[in-house]
Amino acid sequence: MKKGVIARLKKNRWMYIMLIPGILYYIVFRFSPMFGLISAFQNYQPFLGFTKSPWVGAAHFQRLFREPVFWRLMKNTFILGLMNILLFFPLPIILALMINEVKNRFYKNTIQTIVYVPHLVSWVVVASLTYTFFTTEGGLVNEILKSLGMNPVNPLLSANAFRPMILLQMIWKESGWGTILFLSAIASIDSELYEAARVDGAGRWQQLKYLTFPGIKSTVVTMLILRIGQFLDTGFEQIMLMLNAVNRSAGEVFDTYIYEMGIVGGQFSYSAAVGLFKSLIALTLVLTANTIAKKLGEEGLY
Repeated sequence: MKKGVIARLKKNRWMYIMLIPGILYYIVFRFSPMFGLISAFQNYQPFLGFTKSPWVGAAHFQRLFREPVFWRLMKNTFILGLMNILLFFPLPIILALMINEVKNRFYKNTIQTIVYVPHLVSWVVVASLTYTFFTTEGGLVNEILKSLGMNPVNPLLSANAFRPMILLQMIWKESGWGTILFLSAIASIDSELYEAARVDGAGRWQQLKYLTFPGIKSTVVTMLILRIGQFLDTGFEQIMLMLNAVNRSAGEVFDTYIYEMGIVGGQFSYSAAVGLFKSLIALTLVLTANTIAKKLGEEGLY
């Protein structure tokens, strides 16, 4: 048996060699930093290190649950997470189905390029564009409203407009890029099935309903489970750039709170405890979603 393993290793040695950079990346940047989670149970002092910092047990978690801001963080994070799942997640699927219906290759490639480009724009640029459009001091939208005799609007300083603005930014920037996997899944469906369906008199909608949807269902379920795992990851950079004193009540989430407590406030142990709590919630959501998917007859993640 050992000889068989050695033979396979020799036969596929170049493939295993190509895996080395990826494995090293995960070891160095993903698994090694997990040792730092021990600080969530300590009163970590940088000069004392992990071994000599005093142990405080679950004190930081107890503090988190007692903080008046805790329920506001939970509410804002869950609302943005639900918006991500219910309103944003279906859009790349719908967009992929629409692009797939374009039969002219030139127009299809042009549309794909146009919807992909915003993904390459950084969130800093997106935030700058948003301010440029909606600022009351010479903003494009308000200038148009003024020319039409209407009152200016200022969603940048509105708690009610914060979440819709974040959602629209995400839709514009990431919807096109999210179509890649779904277009690949559609392309993997046997074209002979469509030809047979057309011969049997199936129209576009019937082909979509009985061939395309079932063909990409497993991909959709897998991506949904992964998206649920990122339920509490609401996009730190995007939200931090759009956050201000007026809309903080609707926009402050766990990611921004961890940054303020840990990086700005220097409360490393407390911020580590908040991050660990968020990660445990995400793990629970992934396991639950995967279990439900398996019970419904889908493949799931494992």
